[in-house]
Amino acid sequence: MYSTHAARAYQQTSRAVVTGRELEALLLLKSAAQLQAVRDSWETRRPDLLKALTYNRKLWIVLIDLILKPDNPLDDEIKNNLFNLSLFIFRHTLEIECDPAPEKLGALIDVNRAIAEGLRA
Repeated sequence: MYSTHAARAYQQTSRAVVTGRELEALLLLKSAAQLQAVRDSWETRRPDLLKALTYNRKLWIVLIDLILKPDNPLDDEIKNNLFNLSLFIFRHTLEIECDPAPEKLGALIDVNRAIAEGLRA
């Protein structure tokens, strides 16, 4: 009984102390993991492709919305680079949806992991 309460308290506390950057990194890694799972088990997980791509696209929409807010402290060059990267993400996602292939997922996975790593640095 006590251990269940302690575990719940720990989970609530750990969620409360996660910073915005850490959360963004975790979500990018979650999306990369979903895409990786589809790529690794293409024959059995292909039905999950659209769900994984949709999650990734929605995540990038939220990230770009945050980046483009006037009070965002990032300098303009970084904002422009991230915006251009998001355009690549959206175009590449559309390409995958039109002509699905497991090898095409690598670019999305790599970008998400790289950005997550940068957020954690």
